[in-house]
Amino acid sequence: MEEILQILASDARVTAEEIAKMTGKPVAEIKKAIKKYESSGVIVQYKTLINHDLVRESNSFVRALIEVSVTPQKDVGFDHVAERIYSFPEVVSCYLVSGTYDLLLIVEGDNIQKVSNFIAAKLSPMENVRRTATHFLLKKYKEDGHVLKQKEKSKRPNISY
Repeated sequence: MEEILQILASDARVTAEEIAKMTGKPVAEIKKAIKKYESSGVIVQYKTLINHDLVRESNSFVRALIEVSVTPQKDVGFDHVAERIYSFPEVVSCYLVSGTYDLLLIVEGDNIQKVSNFIAAKLSPMENVRRTATHFLLKKYKEDGHVLKQKEKSKRPNISY
């Protein structure tokens, strides 16, 4: 990946001026490159990584990984089925994967019942969906390369004899 993209991927708040200092390139060249990346769709969005465990009550948010086995459609393969699935607002991410299942979804909801209802009422009955396997996320330790909560140091004094 190009150096400018690597810098922005690690911290989207870095200014063009700061990137120019880091890379030794002129500011105008950095701004032009960023604008080109944005207009061509290479840079899709600037995003803030939030540790939701620190801002939400523990029972008010559920995230699940759902493995989906589908029957690909003639002439469009997996794409058409994936498009129908990722159009649901509950689906945060959708990936075509290798292995036992075809698609991997990340689904979010206010509680387990809402995620379960999405699976039972919307996802499973779809024409090309053969089976699903759901894994509810219980705790996040690291996301997008960042540790979300550092290990707390013990408040107990060390005792040695």
